[in-house]
Amino acid sequence: MRRLKVLHVIPSVSRFDGGPARAITVCERALRREGVDVTTLTSDFQVPPNELEANGRVYKSLWSIHYKFSPGMVLYLIKHLKEFDIVHIHALFSFSSTAAGLLARLIGVPYIVRPLGTLSKYGITKRRPLIKRLSLTIIEGPILKSAAALHFTSEDEAIEAQRLGFRLRNRIVPLGVEPVPNATRQATEQIKGPLRGRKFILFLSRLDPKKNIELLIDAVACSEQLRSECALLIAGSGEASYIKELSARADTAGIAEITRWLGHVEGEEKAATLQAADIFVLPSISENFGIAAVEAMLAGLPCVLSEGVAIAREAENAGAAEITGLAVNQLRLSIERLIENDALRRRLSIRARAFSRERYSAESMGKALVDFYLDIARTA
Repeated sequence: MRRLKVLHVIPSVSRFDGGPARAITVCERALRREGVDVTTLTSDFQVPPNELEANGRVYKSLWSIHYKFSPGMVLYLIKHLKEFDIVHIHALFSFSSTAAGLLARLIGVPYIVRPLGTLSKYGITKRRPLIKRLSLTIIEGPILKSAAALHFTSEDEAIEAQRLGFRLRNRIVPLGVEPVPNATRQATEQIKGPLRGRKFILFLSRLDPKKNIELLIDAVACSEQLRSECALLIAGSGEASYIKELSARADTAGIAEITRWLGHVEGEEKAATLQAADIFVLPSISENFGIAAVEAMLAGLPCVLSEGVAIAREAENAGAAEITGLAVNQLRLSIERLIENDALRRRLSIRARAFSRERYSAESMGKALVDFYLDIARTA
């Protein structure tokens, strides 16, 4: 039997960082283990003049960060698109998704769209909402209507998209997440630094207003118990001006001395950060999945997740995480409850590991995607 050939199309990798980039990498590996021939088409500013193709990734030069404009992607699609059985488009409102959707429709190759949270209320209303509404009518709407199916990673993401009127064929396939390897004790102690002896509250994700880090800073600052017993670890990268605002907020709130800004962490440093923490908090306004939360659960961390994190309700129902509202006192009380209850933290840790391994493994995602692709190919 001929191997299934799938083309993944994503925006520029220079902007497509953090959790989404890790998800694509895990997806590629999982599908190859299932015998699928996978190619990923993307773009980057750092591509040499002769461009680059290696390890199943095809990079094309990125001409502009606005709309992630990359003419080379069009040339590749025109030349090679007909070689693939399925095109899997990631994200919307970008040059890559528009080009891939229109050309796949023209050439007659079935395609799947993973909106990547762009069809959520937050995704539509933040950052040029009027332009997005117009584009959704003229460009994205026809692309979605002609798609063989939509790929959502959570039930909440699918429900939000349906509120826009897109009641198309869809399937929910959660992302596969790989556990972070263990770190040495020395590396873990270095993360704690001069604040060792306190309980550590960890935020680890991209530093962006959507992640609502301000709420976490305010919740810690307004709690006498947390200020006296805990320290705050904030790990992740973001715009320098925004990080400066967050640092100033912690300083004004009087918790600068108990806050450590770790920047982007990877490899052993990331593992050490997860091991140093006592609890993990993700207070996002909107999260179409929540890769950082799954990584924390895989590491056995008791988690406090906001109701804006799409997987939060499922994790709560499994007894694997606590859910909080988006008010300062709601988050404060949730964190205090975990900090003062050792038995609850142990119980959440055990259930978090079991739940995340069962529900969000790379193997289960790979098998589910292959079934999805075969259904689409048979229909086409």
